[in-house]
Parts: sequence; structure tokens; C-alpha cells
Amino acid sequence: MRRPLTVLVLLAIAGGLVWWFALRAPAKTVEQDRNKDIPVVLAAATTADVPIYLDGLGTVQASATVIVHPQVDGVLTEVDFKEGQDVKQGDILARIDPRTYQASLDQAIAKRQQDAANLANARVDLGRYQKLAASAYTSAQQSDTQKAQVAQVEAQVAQDQGAIDNARTQLSYTTIVAPITGRVGIRQVDRGNLVRATDTAGLVVLTTLRPIDVVFTLPQQQLRQISRATANDAALEVVALPQGLDVDPGRDVLDTGTLTVLDNQVDPTTGTLKLKASFPNEKLQLWPGAFVTVRLKTRTLDGATVVPTVALQRGPQGAFVWTVADAKQAKRRPVTAGHEERGETVITDGLKPGEMVVVDGASRLTDDAKVVVAQPAGTVQPAPPAAGRPSRRGTPVVSGAS
Repeated sequence: MRRPLTVLVLLAIAGGLVWWFALRAPAKTVEQDRNKDIPVVLAAATTADVPIYLDGLGTVQASATVIVHPQVDGVLTEVDFKEGQDVKQGDILARIDPRTYQASLDQAIAKRQQDAANLANARVDLGRYQKLAASAYTSAQQSDTQKAQVAQVEAQVAQDQGAIDNARTQLSYTTIVAPITGRVGIRQVDRGNLVRATDTAGLVVLTTLRPIDVVFTLPQQQLRQISRATANDAALEVVALPQGLDVDPGRDVLDTGTLTVLDNQVDPTTGTLKLKASFPNEKLQLWPGAFVTVRLKTRTLDGATVVPTVALQRGPQGAFVWTVADAKQAKRRPVTAGHEERGETVITDGLKPGEMVVVDGASRLTDDAKVVVAQPAGTVQPAPPAAGRPSRRGTPVVSGAS
């Protein structure tokens, strides 16, 4: 009987020990953790000029596009450009066999010379008839007839000059020059082919890439904001960015230009407004036909109070931040949040520049909770200066920096 009783007593003692260490000890540990200072990372509310942007989807378009067509018929004897080459206005692109048009010009010149000789003879005869008519050796009618003959020959000479100008123009069309400055595309016709002025494909497409245009759309609800920004005929800044979810608006800028056109009507089918911006495109980052994200700068908030967006918390009563003063206690502060841009949020009410807000560790905070300021991840305290080496006090060492 004693042995089973002893076993029961030992089991009761073991259960009591298990209860003490498994339940009471963790509870005591939790109570101790509650009394510990909560580590947080702080950042100061700052004053900054915050630009306000409207974002839209845009399509890149060449500022000028020309399909180079022959203006006369003939055999293409020369092609004086390379595909993808940059050309200037007036550069020779191709030549058509000019012999037929040169012959037409020569005929027109010869015809004018013939009529000019007839005109000179008619004018001499007119002078003679006028002298005879004055001496009554001939009738005035014959003198008037000769005068009319001179006028007819003069008109014929003028017509010959028009034929010469036309033939010379047709001859000039055999040399095909670039009508604009830009870049040529893929050649459509090879040397040796017969080309005609009625050909629809043309010889090549010439586009102007510097400058270049971007056409983009914005919702009609933003029309008032855009109209207010353009009221003073100010050149609004436009930023072009590549499309993608990981694009950094401050680092991945393709080009910066200005707004040139605000369309005069809203598209009723989509409820959007069409706009056009011009970009210098010096580095050729924008290419016709490409899709880009467009940011239109409408105004700038001067001297706004700004905090990191991670400091802003949301609750049943609205937005708030955790502030920490010299007493090292966390305080819940209701705020009014405004524009958000690139990880920073404008605080329009409830916070002043210079106040410290919690940016990491807020999940464990309560009102009046004691906190301890921790170093942000990836930073260490400055190392003490070595003997004989001047101290670089105030310059933190970032982990991984060289």
C-alpha cells in the first residue's frame, strides 16, 4: 500500500512543479516584458517643397513624320542614305534618271530663244511703221497691226519662260532631298526600280526624334486642376517614366519636357482629356510608338510639413502618428494627411516640423508607453578615432558602404 501512495505523492509534486514553471514563470516573464522600454526608430517631421503630379498613360509620337515620295516618274539611279541614318533638311536622299527632263528643259529654252528673236524683229518693224505713219507714207492701221503683232510675240516669250520654269522644276524633282531633319527608316525601294509619283508606299519614312512628342490622357475630373495650372500660360513640367511596378519616379526618368497642347474637348466615350507634351529627347530614350507613364506637375506645396509615409497609422478615428518627446514616452497624435509622394506624406494639420515620429516599432505601442531609440537596420555607431587620426565625428558609418 505504501508504494502506490508514494508514487501518487511524487506525481502530485511533479505536477506542481510543471504548473509553476510552465504557467507562472511565463506570466512573470510577460509582466517583466511589459515593463521594459519598447525599441523604436524615430524620424523628424521636416519642411519641404512638395510637387503635385497627375499621372497618366502616354504614347510617344514623332514630332514630324514624312513619307518621302517621288514627284516625277523615272528609274531610281541612286540611293544616297543608309537605313537608320540621321539626315538634315536638304540632304540628298536619292536621284531619278534626269535625261528626259533635261531634254524637255533644253527644248523649252530653245523655243524661248526662237520667240525672243521673232520679238526683236517685230519690234524693229514696229519702229519703221511708226516713222512711216508719222510721215504719211503708210497708214496708221498698218502701224497698229504691227504693234499688236509685237504684243503677241511678247506673250509667246512669256509663255516660253513659264515652260522653262516648269521644265526646270520637273528636273529638280529628279533629285530627292530630305524635307525635314530627322532619321530615315527602312528603305522601301531599291536602286534600279521604276518609281512613279503615284506610288503610295514611297521611298522611305523620315521622322523627327529631337524633339519628340508624347500624347497622354487624364480623367476629366482633373480638368479644373489642369485649367487652374495653365491659367497664366505657364509652361508646365512633364516627366516621362518607363512603365513598370518597380519604377522609381526620382531615378528612372526618361526625359523631362513641357506641356504644349490641352485638347479642346473631352472624349465622351472614355471621359478622358487628351494632352500633348514636347520633350528634347537628347539621349533618344523616347521612341515613337512606345508606351510611357507621364507625370504632369500642376503646382508645388511650398513649406509643407512632411513625414515618412511609414509613420502614418490608420485607426477607427482616422489617421494618427506616434510622437516621442524628451520624456521618452509614446503619444498618439491625430493628424490630417495630405498628398503622398515617393514615400513621404504631407501633414496638413496636427504636427509641426522638428517633432519626432515613430517609423518602426509602432505595432507594440500604447499611449504613454516608454520607448528606447534604436538604430535603423544597416547602421552602426561611429567607431572611436584611432590614435593619431582625426575624428570624423557626426558621420555615421553605414553597413556595406566603402
